[in-house]
Amino acid sequence: MPTPEPAEQSTGPRSRKGAETKARLLEAAQRVFEQSGFLEARISDIAKEAGLSHGSFYHYFDSKEQVFREIAELQEAALTAPATAADGQDDPGDLSDWERLARANRRYLERYRDNGRIMGVIEEVSRYDPHVSEARMRRQKHFADRAERSIRRMQAEGTASAEVDPEIAAAALGSMVARFAELWLIEHWGDYDLDTAAEQLTLLWAGAIGLPRDA
Repeated sequence: MPTPEPAEQSTGPRSRKGAETKARLLEAAQRVFEQSGFLEARISDIAKEAGLSHGSFYHYFDSKEQVFREIAELQEAALTAPATAADGQDDPGDLSDWERLARANRRYLERYRDNGRIMGVIEEVSRYDPHVSEARMRRQKHFADRAERSIRRMQAEGTASAEVDPEIAAAALGSMVARFAELWLIEHWGDYDLDTAAEQLTLLWAGAIGLPRDA
């Protein structure tokens, strides 16, 4: 597939109304990309979906590529955002490492599932658009860095195997979770329920670093 030409950055909205209009275009664009895919989506379709003129689109975005890249950035940020009250996981308290890991895996799968249609388009476009690929890699790096810190802490506390290389384990296990989410929720490889999927990923993750399950 052809690599989209880099788009110049728009100046962006300068007023509340402008910000609301831009958000409206982003929401409309996401729906169009979900329905038509990236290559088949047209700027006229996005403008029509937003209830705006074709020219209004260019007041906020220079191209179809640019609006898609902003959507991809927003989705990647949502996947890596801390737990909130909406997740039912905003107060970890004195959770064990196993419980924290289980919650993190479940939260990732839930967020990926809830945005599965646009994530499928993002995964596809990331194969030929360096900007989208970079955003995707930042998500992976975010989880790998966080996992590496956790593994090192658990090793220092004696709850994870000292034989495990934290950096390699974090990259490998994070890739496992991300790839599983893509295969299951986008490629529809397997008919699993979320509870089972999250539990099995946690068992594999914990087993790989020697983290014992809670009694």
